[in-house]
Amino acid sequence: MEYDTMMMDGESLGPSVKISAADNTHVDFELSNVDLSFANSLRRVIQAEVPTIAIDLVEIEANTSVLADEFIAHRLGLIPLDSREIDQLNYTRDCDCDQSCGKCTVTLTLHAKCSSDEVMKVYARDLIVGIDRPNNHIGNPIITDPEGQGSLIAKLRKGQELKITCIAKKGIAKEHAKWAPTAAVGFEYDPHNKLHHLDLWYETDKVSEWSVGIPTIRLFPPPRLTAGYRPKSKYAEWEEPPAEGEPFDYDAVPNRFYFEVESAGMIEPDAIIQEGIKELQRKLAGLIHGLGENDDMNGDYDGPRSPDGIEGGAPWQDQGYTTPYAGAGNTSAWGGGGATAYGTTPYGNSGSAGW
Repeated sequence: MEYDTMMMDGESLGPSVKISAADNTHVDFELSNVDLSFANSLRRVIQAEVPTIAIDLVEIEANTSVLADEFIAHRLGLIPLDSREIDQLNYTRDCDCDQSCGKCTVTLTLHAKCSSDEVMKVYARDLIVGIDRPNNHIGNPIITDPEGQGSLIAKLRKGQELKITCIAKKGIAKEHAKWAPTAAVGFEYDPHNKLHHLDLWYETDKVSEWSVGIPTIRLFPPPRLTAGYRPKSKYAEWEEPPAEGEPFDYDAVPNRFYFEVESAGMIEPDAIIQEGIKELQRKLAGLIHGLGENDDMNGDYDGPRSPDGIEGGAPWQDQGYTTPYAGAGNTSAWGGGGATAYGTTPYGNSGSAGW
């Protein structure tokens, strides 16, 4: 399929990204020279279609804790696992193995038993990851707390035991939220409401209540707010406010979007965005490939067909007045005319004479 180069965006009109803040769990950036549909598509892909790994199957051999099996399985499924280089792991539906193998799953085991009078806390760090996996870090529990313990799984008293085998699989958040790579992702545009897409609510004065002052709280008594509260976005400082009495353009559309992405810990936030862009490119490539398979617009219409009405003859000679049994359409299956199956009416006359 060929495209007109004049209809394609030039390099100067392509998307532009400016990163405003970034750390190990958050990234804020500005995406410009795109439309609203593209920005929302990127948000949806980042949120629901970037693959990660999470515990999907749980086999509980022993559980004498106060928590039910389903409760523990649910907690295990929500523990974030390291999903870097997730492309090295196959989907279980695409793997050649019968059930599971090191190419499509990661096995984690847990065995804890309390033998003292003190309460024993079982954390994500107690999960032991199997060695049969694509690399040495995929499937490891994500531990970010200063104590290095990870998520709390259960508490055991003396004599209580947990013995569990977990199977972690690759998936996306469309299947289940446990595969979501982000804790939050969103974007906004037009912080000064130049496009009038919002009706700003106010009590008495719109200008003062929607000011751009940064709130500051005094720490010494009496604590109070020393600057005007700003309900507007922090990105209001990135754009020029509208002038007083400036005419409103009804045809204007947004082209600058301010994204905020918070990672759940499985993948770094910048990698999440890159994987989201790759996934969006794959979707578009699949669409273009599907549209280009039949350029002549002649699809395959040779589907299943009914039996030929004229046995031994050409189907195109049939004018639609015959049945699949080769009889005329105005006769019954036994060959009678406009009469009953026995050739006569219930009163003994031919059906052609009528009543």
